[in-house]
Amino acid sequence: MEQISVFDIFKIGVGPSSSHTMGPWRAAQQFINLYKTNPGIKEIKRIHVDLYGSLAKTGKGHGTDIAVLLGLMGEDPVTIAVNTIDPKFERIHQTKTLEICGEHVITFDPVTDLIFHFDKSLPGHPNALTLTVFMMDGSEESHTYYSVGGGFVVKEGEEETKSADSVQLPFPIETAADLKRYCDEQEVSISEIVLRNESTWRTQEETFAGCLEIWDVMRECVYRGVNTEGTLPGGLNVKRRAYEMSRRLLNGIACKDSKDFIKQIQSTSNIFQNTLNWVSCFALSVNEENAAFGRVVTAPTNGASGVIPAVLMYYVCFAGGTDDKDIIRFMTVAAEIGSIFKKRSTISAAMGGCQAEIGVSSAMAAAALTECLGGNPDQAMMAAEIAMEHHLGLTCDPIGGLVQIPCIERNTMGAIKAITACQLALQGNPDTAKVSLDGVIKTMWETALDMNEKYKETSDGGLATNISVNISEC
Repeated sequence: MEQISVFDIFKIGVGPSSSHTMGPWRAAQQFINLYKTNPGIKEIKRIHVDLYGSLAKTGKGHGTDIAVLLGLMGEDPVTIAVNTIDPKFERIHQTKTLEICGEHVITFDPVTDLIFHFDKSLPGHPNALTLTVFMMDGSEESHTYYSVGGGFVVKEGEEETKSADSVQLPFPIETAADLKRYCDEQEVSISEIVLRNESTWRTQEETFAGCLEIWDVMRECVYRGVNTEGTLPGGLNVKRRAYEMSRRLLNGIACKDSKDFIKQIQSTSNIFQNTLNWVSCFALSVNEENAAFGRVVTAPTNGASGVIPAVLMYYVCFAGGTDDKDIIRFMTVAAEIGSIFKKRSTISAAMGGCQAEIGVSSAMAAAALTECLGGNPDQAMMAAEIAMEHHLGLTCDPIGGLVQIPCIERNTMGAIKAITACQLALQGNPDTAKVSLDGVIKTMWETALDMNEKYKETSDGGLATNISVNISEC
């Protein structure tokens, strides 16, 4: 049984895509780590990169080439200063060299040494890349990696790489039915079951600190987004909207920092229209940051990274979230729902369309909000089911291969649907529900299998082919 921690679902990193940016970045890191000790980085003469399937078709718009090269350089998406990404990439193009792990420079021309195979896919997964190393002694070898969604990476011939070590969990969960059984038997909430499992990997204090760190990054991302104006990179000339929207909603009031920002929002009107506008603003701000290679939290993907922060900000600003325990409860419930979707279906748009990203994130947020507002485990899972039910079949058709249109606005829709699903579940009776969470997850996976490939993050169908654009780098 696959073991997934809260911190496998929530990862701090860089936009714009978990599967096309974060995954390839991690794959490149894994690849270069193979040569650090034996025979050593300085024995490398050349490196060649091949991108296949969805990684090729939308790789330019998602920054896949940038991510792979940064990974080979030894940079990490969690710690890299995001304002240095473009200069580092430009230097490679200008000098035709690549400094591996900061200690060995090789000749590298991105035009000839990093190839996008637009018409070729590998059987393991639509998101595939092969890295080939040529050594000083004339030997060479290749390794293929699959980016399977949410920043998770699988090396061909091996099991999936997870940050959580293999352990025996007290409550191993594969399905929603498993989760419900444990909650019923132990007479505890979903968050309590999750925390007991997390204690197998680390102390409770460490889990609490990790959840609050994730919240800090989300909150700061929202704040950066509402304080940054201009046009998003990539060539679509999409104007940032969160900046002006926030200014209007706050009547021009300046905020000292992200915490003061929340206090100012809490002092505004909580009438429906105002709350609705703020939720949309929160989601827009995160995904505008994501589209601009900003620091975000994969939740469970980068393309859907605005839904959880938007709903969590709604909870804190308008629905009574008051302390750290509330944040931790929200994070743990959301992560568990996301992990079940990953185990039983997919969180990769290249496998299942946007239902696997926005749909899953909306279900995660709906369940988390429901528990935090007093709902029982059955109601929380009911909320997750409702949220996903109304995302079934959602396609992934990014215009120009960029995580901008329709991706940014879709996060606002996912957040609003999550809140609505929560309210329906809190007012409903799970015993009379006709569709279970496991039932909707099974349906989602079957829908993914039936979905035409052109609607799975290829930019070969839907809006991507019906909206005329001219983007040189794509």
